[in-house]
Amino acid sequence: MERTTRETLLRIYEETETIAVVGASTTEGKPGHDIPLYLQSQGYRIIPVNPRGGRILGEPSFPSLRDVDVPVDVVDVFRPPEEAEAIARDAIAIGAKTLWFQPGTHTDEAVALARAAGLTVVARRCMGVIHGWLGLGPGPHVSSVA
Repeated sequence: MERTTRETLLRIYEETETIAVVGASTTEGKPGHDIPLYLQSQGYRIIPVNPRGGRILGEPSFPSLRDVDVPVDVVDVFRPPEEAEAIARDAIAIGAKTLWFQPGTHTDEAVALARAAGLTVVARRCMGVIHGWLGLGPGPHVSSVA
């Protein structure tokens, strides 16, 4: 799998305004809640994607990625790898620029599919932890990502 450079990571954060979080959660202590909360605290707009609906982190959630009605820069994935290819297809369909697979959420096929469509893909890294590691913020201070 292709390695993502520091420069690419910095560019992603610099160019990102809106992050669709597939698998966003209302449960504190879960990565699908704590990482988007951290990113939201750093000024990113979070668009929760959760079939249960309701509000997550103060934002209305969408039942699926294809239902999101605003432009999305990054799709951040907190779902099992069995769903990765479908999520990649949805990210392509909505015109996302970057597809970010949290640790344990990707498949090589999903990565290849998204890259072939021109998306920047990051896998096996936590979007919140990398934000802090790059010195762009304090990083999330939660037990779920330690």
